[in-house]
Amino acid sequence: MVKKKVISVISEDENRGSSEFQVLHFTNKIRRLTSHLEFHRKDYLSQRGLRKILGKRQRLLSYLSKKKRVSYKELINQLDIRESKTR
Repeated sequence: MVKKKVISVISEDENRGSSEFQVLHFTNKIRRLTSHLEFHRKDYLSQRGLRKILGKRQRLLSYLSKKKRVSYKELINQLDIRESKTR
């Protein structure tokens, strides 16, 4: 198993309600759940939780891409996330 590091790019005095912080928090949760599911493949409740968190993060990222494009680009590069496909 390759343990991915938990990222803390945003400083502690950052607003915890900001979209950027929430995306960071969801990304850390996603990485934690992914490493858990590598060992426990039949943990269906965790799989469901992972899908819900992925959806929440995707909605936040689409909001950021529309409202704060520069911040969105920086966050995508820092967290090493693929850019969402535009429809």
